Parts: sequence; structure tokens; C-alpha cells
Amino acid sequence: MQRVLVTGTAGFIGFHTAIRLLNEGYEVVGLDNINDYYDVNLKYGRLKESGIKKENVEWGTKVSSDKYEHYSFYRLNLEDTEAINKLFAEYKFDYVIHLAAQAGVRYSLVNPHAYVDSNIKGFLNILEACRANPVKHLVYASTSSVYGANSKMPFSEHDNVDHPVSLYAATKKATELMAHTYSHLFHIPSTGLRFFTVYGPWGRPDMAIFLFTKAILEGKPIQVFNNGDMQRDFTYIDDIVEGVYRCMLKPAEAEEDFDNHTPDPASSYAPYKIYNIGNSKPVQLLEFIEALEDALGKKANKEMKPMQAGDVPGTWADTSNLTRQYNYNTSVEVNVGIQTFISWYSSFYDVII
Repeated sequence: MQRVLVTGTAGFIGFHTAIRLLNEGYEVVGLDNINDYYDVNLKYGRLKESGIKKENVEWGTKVSSDKYEHYSFYRLNLEDTEAINKLFAEYKFDYVIHLAAQAGVRYSLVNPHAYVDSNIKGFLNILEACRANPVKHLVYASTSSVYGANSKMPFSEHDNVDHPVSLYAATKKATELMAHTYSHLFHIPSTGLRFFTVYGPWGRPDMAIFLFTKAILEGKPIQVFNNGDMQRDFTYIDDIVEGVYRCMLKPAEAEEDFDNHTPDPASSYAPYKIYNIGNSKPVQLLEFIEALEDALGKKANKEMKPMQAGDVPGTWADTSNLTRQYNYNTSVEVNVGIQTFISWYSSFYDVII
């Protein structure tokens, strides 16, 4: 049985990824620090769903799932070098899927040090551990936010992304550069996935669909930034996990015809790749809100706001590279994904809709 480390398994994407791998027959070791960036009860709820009981979770101590035979969880900080090294030395992972990070564009304006600690130092610890304990493939989360001030749509991995507009984006761009360095120096196969506006059951409370749903049900106004003139490439969680899984199975390889005179940011002479992973069907924010209103059967009270610092007016993923390499295509339409999210929200929060 092959062994996979999934970091961020109390988080949204990490939780779903761990479940997928367990159902595919892998042994999974999960890691998360369960910080209070958002409601820890939701994080413990995800863990409970995967058989990890809150009362058993302690710092640095293994917790075995009572639902999945081959799932164990550790509460650790990525910045804890000694603990990360010990974990890698003990388990000798075949694959690493690194999804843990300090997320959120707007929060990076408030607490920038958290982003450097988790996203930079934490990722360095993962890279160093992969160096000392070689793995078949390191797959890690990047973000569409790295496109920053780029305005050419759809966003392509082949384009320059040297103009981030938030510290969050800058740290994620930095992880891509760090991964390339380790792929070059130590031949660690690494693939970075730039996620585009992921949503679905067990999602993050700081994301639009969660904020809007809660406010509409409570009869409170929703804040619509840039006066609604925004679009997002909303991507359902199952489609994201499918892409992560497919990428894991096919380790990055060196590009034989890589041209150092006109280097392609998406590939390398080293075993390193970057892919967009999104729905490739951007939706106007006001249309998204309308679909949410229809699903909830209630109208939203909209408060039009200017663009927020660090935000961008639109995202749109060019996923042709991922499709070509992995036969990847999304399958969940936004209106279906919204309905599924609302069904989960109603059940988890015991709300009648």
C-alpha cells in the first residue's frame, strides 16, 4: 500500500483530497495545525467526518481514524522543522500533496507574518524533508492570485506572473520558485497547481458563497465589491480533487526541448511543472448571486462596495495544458454545485431552507 502525506487535512481541499485517496486504497497521513483563521468547529467537523475525534487531537500525537483503517492525523505546525523531519523519517512517504497554507488575500494585509511563517518557512520544511526522504512526486497548492495585475484572459501558465497585488500571492509565487530550485538541485519531481475559486460542501467561511449564503438566510446585506463588476472561475471541489489525484499519479518530468533562451514558466529542464486547475467558465459575480438567490428562494440585500486592496476584477483559467497532459475536464456546472453546497450548509448548520 502506497503512503501519501496530505497537509491541510482539516482544511477544505485537504479534507476532500484525503477522503478521495483513502477511497482509492492509499494509506494517508494527514497534517494540520487547526489554526483559528476561521471557525475551528468547521475544521473539527471535517476531521470528525473522516473519523478523527476532536477529543483525541493533541499537538504532535498520532490520532487514528475510527472510520478509515488507513488514515492517521497529526496536529503540527509546518514551521516546526524537527516535527516535520521526524514525520517524514518515520513514514517514508511515496507521495506528498501539500495543501496547507495561510490562505486569504484580505487577511494578508492584516497579518502578513503568518503568510511568511506558513507559506515560506513551512514550505521550505516540506522541501527539505522531501530532499532527505525522496518521494515519487510532490504536488503542492498554488493559486490564481499569482496572476495579480495580469489582464490578458484567460490566464495562462506560460505568461509572466511577476506583478502580484497581495502578499498572499507573492508567497505562493515564491513557493513555485522554491519548488523549481529543489527540482533543479535535488531532482525532486514537483507540480504546482494554481487553484481557481474553489467552492462546495465543507468550504471555507471566508469565501463568497459561504458569506453570501449565511447573510441571505439571516436577512443581512451582502457586500458586493467593485460594484459587482467582477467575474470568477468558480470550480467545484470534486473537480479540483480529480485534478489533484490525476497529477499525483503522473510525476513531473523534465522538458526535453526546453529553451533556455525563451524559458517557459510552466515547465523546465528540471522535473517541474505548473498547471492551472479551474472550470474555465468564468461567471459574473452578479449572475452567481442570482443563482444563489434562486437556490435559496430569497433575495439578497446588496451593498455595492469599491474594489478591495489586493483583489482582482476577474479570473479565468486556461486549463488546456492540464487537459492535454491528464485528460482533465470539469464536470460540475455552477448551478449544480451551488445546490449541493446549500444542501450541505442546511444539514451542517441545521438550517431549514
